[in-house]
Amino acid sequence: MLKVAAARYAAFFRQPDVTRLVAMALIARMPLGTVNLAMLLHVRALTGSYAVAGATVGACLAAAAITAPFVGRFIDRNGARKLLLVTGIVYPAALLVVWLARPLALSTHEIWAVAALAGAFAPPVAVLTRTMWRNRFADARQRNIAFALDAVTVEFVFTAGPSLIALLLAIGSPEVAFGAAFAFAAIAVPVFAASPALRYLQHDQTPQRHLLGPLTEGKLLVVYAITLTTAFSLGLLEVAYPGFATQSGHMPLAGILIAINSIGSAAGGLLYGGMHVALPVERQLRRLLVMLALSVAVQAAISSVSLLMVAAFFAGFCIAPTVTIVSLLVSTYAPQRYATEAFTWSTTCIVSGIGAGNALGGLLVETHGASKVFLVSAAAALAASIFALVLRPVAAR
Repeated sequence: MLKVAAARYAAFFRQPDVTRLVAMALIARMPLGTVNLAMLLHVRALTGSYAVAGATVGACLAAAAITAPFVGRFIDRNGARKLLLVTGIVYPAALLVVWLARPLALSTHEIWAVAALAGAFAPPVAVLTRTMWRNRFADARQRNIAFALDAVTVEFVFTAGPSLIALLLAIGSPEVAFGAAFAFAAIAVPVFAASPALRYLQHDQTPQRHLLGPLTEGKLLVVYAITLTTAFSLGLLEVAYPGFATQSGHMPLAGILIAINSIGSAAGGLLYGGMHVALPVERQLRRLLVMLALSVAVQAAISSVSLLMVAAFFAGFCIAPTVTIVSLLVSTYAPQRYATEAFTWSTTCIVSGIGAGNALGGLLVETHGASKVFLVSAAAALAASIFALVLRPVAAR
C-alpha cells in the first residue's frame, strides 16, 4: 500500500507547476501557525493580561470570519489580483502597528481595533489555494491527492509554526517571536503572486448571482453544517489536551499531545491521498466521522499518559482525511460562479466552530474536567456524521 501511495505522489509531483504550488502553499500559509500565538504572547507581555491578549486574537479571528464570505464574493466577481494587492499591504501594516504598540503608546481598545483591521484584511491565501487546486485538476483522483496534500500542509504549519514561536521565545522574547510572525505575514502575498497559482484562478463575470450566493445550494449547506460541527469538535479537543495536562501536573504535556495529534493527522492525510478508495466520498466521510468520534470518546476513559499519546495519534489519523473530503465536496457542489466564496464560507465555519469549541471546552475543563470535554467533542463528531447521512453520492465528478 505504501509503495503504491509513494508512486502516486511521485507521479503527482511530476506534473507541471505542482512542486512550486505545494512549496508556495507551505510558505504562504505560515502566518496561520505563527501570527495568532505570537500576537497572544506579545500582547500578554505588553499588557500583563491574558484576558486582553485573548480578546485581541479573538477580535482578529472574528473579523476574519465575518469578512471572509464577502472577500470570496469579490474574488469570484473581479478576480484575485486587486484584493491580493490591498490585503498584502494592509494586513502586514496592521500587524506592524500591533508590534509597535508600546512605542506608539496604543491603548487596549486601539490594539483591539488594529487587530480587527488585520483580521478583516487577512490575505485569503488558504482559500485561493483550495480554489486553485479545484481549477488545476479536473480529474477526481488528482484532485483528491491535491486536497490531501493541502490538509497535510495545514497540519505541518500548525505544528512547525508554534514550535518556531516556542524556540524564539526560548532564545529571545515575545517581541522577537511576533517579529518573525510579522515577517511571514509580509511575504505571504508576494510568495503567492510569484508562484503559478494566479494562472489557475478564474472568475465568472456572469450577472446571474443570487444574493445568498452558495448558500442557495442545499448540499453545500449540509457540508457547512458538517464543517461547523466537526470544527466545534476539534476546538473542544484542543482544550481537552491542555486540560488533561493540567490535571496530571505536567503542563508541557499539552503541547506534546497536540503535536502528536497533528502528526497523526498529517500521516492519515498522506496515506489517504495516496490511496484509491472505491467507496463514494460521501460515504467515506460518514465512516471517518464515526471513527473520529469513537477515537475521541475512548480518550475520556484514559488516565495513562502513554496510552493517551497513542489515542491522540489515532484520533488525528482521521482529521486530515475528513478535511480533504470536505474540500472535495465543496469543490464538487459549488457552481463555478461561487467557487471562491464557497470555500470562504467553509473558512467561516471552521473559525467559528473552533472558537466556540475552545470557549465551551475552557468552561467544561474548569467545572467538569478533561474527560467531559473529550466526551462532548466525541458527541459533536458523531453529530457531524449524522449530518453526513443526508449527502448522497453524485454520479460523476
